[in-house]
Amino acid sequence: MKLILVFSLLYCLGTLPIFGQNQQLNVLVVTGGHDFERESFFKMFDGFEGIVYRESKHPDADELIKSKEIDAFDVLVFYDMPKTIGDDTKKAFIKLLKKGKSMVFLHHSLASYPDWPEYTAILGGKYFEKATSTHGPSSYKHDVEVPVIIVDKDHPITRDMNDFTIYDEVYGNYLVIPQAKPLLKTTHPESSPVVGWTNHYKNARIVYLQSGHDHYAYENTNYSKLVYRSILWVSGKLE
Repeated sequence: MKLILVFSLLYCLGTLPIFGQNQQLNVLVVTGGHDFERESFFKMFDGFEGIVYRESKHPDADELIKSKEIDAFDVLVFYDMPKTIGDDTKKAFIKLLKKGKSMVFLHHSLASYPDWPEYTAILGGKYFEKATSTHGPSSYKHDVEVPVIIVDKDHPITRDMNDFTIYDEVYGNYLVIPQAKPLLKTTHPESSPVVGWTNHYKNARIVYLQSGHDHYAYENTNYSKLVYRSILWVSGKLE
């Protein structure tokens, strides 16, 4: 009876994977190009049931993406912000997406590869460090209370979740492409309205979550739930 109650509680919290204990997801977490609070960030990942992870930091991550070893990972999570990418890495990136290697992008990864247009189509958005003839510049604001509104209450990632507030950093005036499907919005005046979305590129599922600057976000149970469920959903383990 106690075991049934525990599993029921985990299911309600959205923390119970829908796969067996011996079917763990192998996740690659790509970092580099932006500082972050490492201990608290990876503590969040340590709490994800059914997931084992490995970190790879640029430039080593570029070599890993181009290698056969990348096939061992079920999901790639990007918490990076590199400025440049080589042609060989671009080709390997696209090849992975064609093969259905799904990806989750967090926070400052929105500002990666500013001179690679295809990255915008992959992630579903773009942060503009400089003004262009048609857009920008984007902005950021640290340490603010951000109201988060669940837009798609039927999506597996956000199902049964309620609106919440997170103490975090907001970005403003960034691009969200029309093909991206909003999951989360905010009314914060210094933020762009859509702060979380899904996207599809080639044969891969994509999720972007704008939140995630520091430990205040990592320790927010709603945020950690979103990251966890995003990994499960892009992998096909949460439907």
